[in-house]
Amino acid sequence: MRFVTWLVTNAIALAVAAWLFEGIRFTGPSHGQAEIEEKLLPLLIVALILGVVSAIVKPMLTLLSLPLVIVTIGLFLLVINAFMLQLTSWLADKLDIGFHVNGFMTAVGGAIVITIVTWGVNSVLDR
Repeated sequence: MRFVTWLVTNAIALAVAAWLFEGIRFTGPSHGQAEIEEKLLPLLIVALILGVVSAIVKPMLTLLSLPLVIVTIGLFLLVINAFMLQLTSWLADKLDIGFHVNGFMTAVGGAIVITIVTWGVNSVLDR
């Protein structure tokens, strides 16, 4: 059950980021029931990819960049999160899932939104 909650939380955060930023998008219909039907499975797959990438690659990058994280008082973690989002986009492209992030600044904005939404959803679910 915990895995499903984690996956749905990531999916909600990704959906909000895709909704807020034109540069973060899923290919397919953009309105109505067809959009939900065609984008739900890719959204869950991308959420899973982002979770796996964040669990495997992010700790290594954080450790390697620890001096930068300390000097920037943790703000460099935002750059790492943006890189995780771009890496997820690259992997989704290689797997032909239809998820795209255009540009680093879009990835930074998406990382901020994903972090805030994940935190918000987790705090609501913990109650």
